[in-house]
Amino acid sequence: MRDIISRFAPAPTGYLHLGHIVNAVYVWRETRARNGRILLRIEDHDRQRSRPELEAAMLEDLAWLGFAADEPPVRQSERGDIYEKALERLRQRGLVYACRCTRAEIAAAGERAGVGRLRSDVGRPFQGRQNGEPERLALHESDLRYPGTCADLGLPEGPGLGLRVRLEPSVERFVDLRHGPQTQRPSQQCGDLLLRDRDGNWTYQFAATVDDYVHGVTLVIRGDDLLASTGRQMQLARLLGRAEPPEFLHHPLIMKSPTQKLSKSDGDTGIGELRARGWTPAQVIDAAMAMVKRSSY
Repeated sequence: MRDIISRFAPAPTGYLHLGHIVNAVYVWRETRARNGRILLRIEDHDRQRSRPELEAAMLEDLAWLGFAADEPPVRQSERGDIYEKALERLRQRGLVYACRCTRAEIAAAGERAGVGRLRSDVGRPFQGRQNGEPERLALHESDLRYPGTCADLGLPEGPGLGLRVRLEPSVERFVDLRHGPQTQRPSQQCGDLLLRDRDGNWTYQFAATVDDYVHGVTLVIRGDDLLASTGRQMQLARLLGRAEPPEFLHHPLIMKSPTQKLSKSDGDTGIGELRARGWTPAQVIDAAMAMVKRSSY
């Protein structure tokens, strides 16, 4: 059996809130039950939105709540050389190409082709309904399918251009520890993955996949909103050389509506605000888990 290594990976683009606590509870509970280790990864790959004072506040709140990782935190902003080496491996295989498309252009192309996303299209286990039918949602970043506009243009890499990796038309199968057997087709769901954006930022999909591979993460525990990312990350990891994917567990989210999860903008659920009101760590954790149980749409 493999050693169990999991990770808690917040992004310092806002303050820690009750949604983060749900994830932390699942990570620590499931990993400790299997005598595993927990890594703390600060996902600050977005240089424009990440702020050191938010990271400091998150670390303070985690310590106050009693969530202690087994090693000092690792910051994605300090791992550029590792991502460059991973990118070069893909370049050497002829899988990387430059892309000039904007997010708005990709969304517009999808709308013209009539491929507006449904929650069921991307493999997510929750969906809103109108008159008994799956609710058609506005396209957002995680749902966009890249149509391959720049795949054969041979654009030279340079400032102002993103970098994408060519995905195989594969079928990715895995067993989620909560949802059971899953089947995903990343090339149909999202098209060729963006690795680095037009501003030079590494993307979540790339940085998270590389880090999970390099750190030997064997158990990925995260929210249902990232279930659709699993197949594409499995394929990307395989292209990078990973022989065996980690296990995956996708847990329920705190939802404000059938299609909107709790976010960093919900200040009244911020841990710092609750601490200021005199809440104890146990009250915060209990409130988070009670809210996720009520969020069953």
